[in-house]
Amino acid sequence: MAYLSPIDYATASDDIRAEHDRELALRGRMTNMKRILLHSPAAHRIYAEWFTLRDLLKPTLDDRAIWLFSKAIAGTMRAEIPVTFFRRALIERGLDPEAIEPTADEALLIGFGKVLAADANAVPEETWAALKARYDETLLVNLTAFAGIMVATCVFTNAVKVDLDPELEGYRRR
Repeated sequence: MAYLSPIDYATASDDIRAEHDRELALRGRMTNMKRILLHSPAAHRIYAEWFTLRDLLKPTLDDRAIWLFSKAIAGTMRAEIPVTFFRRALIERGLDPEAIEPTADEALLIGFGKVLAADANAVPEETWAALKARYDETLLVNLTAFAGIMVATCVFTNAVKVDLDPELEGYRRR
C-alpha cells in the first residue's frame, strides 16, 4: 500500500482537477503515480516532461530503443512499476522482454542507462565517446535529461511505494 494517497477528484481543488483533466485529455489515462503526484500540479507537470523529452528523442530513436533504455534504468533501480510499464510496451509490440537481442545502438543505450542509474558519476569515457560518435549533442542532452526524469520516476515510485496499476498486473515479471 502506498505511503501517500491518490487525490480524490470530487474533493480536489480546482487547480488539481484542472491538471487531472489536462492529463486525461493529453494522454487518455490516469495512473496511480499520477494520481499521487497531482497533490502538487507543479510536481505532476515536471514529471510529465518525460513525454516532452521522449518526443524530442523520437526522430532519432524509435520506441523500442527508448523502451529498452527506460527499462534498463528502471531495472537497475529495482522500480517495479516502470519496469512493468515498459515490459507491457514491449510485449504489446510482440516482443519477449527477456529474449530481445538488442541492436548495437540499443546495447549502447542499455549500457548507458544501467550505469547512469547505478552511479551517474561512473559513466565511462568510452561510453560517452561511443554516444558522441552516434548522436549529436542536442540529442545527448535530451537523452540524459530524459534519463534523469526516469531516475526521478523510479525514486518516486519506490519511495512512495506506489501501488501497481491493475492494468499492468499481467505484465509483471514473475
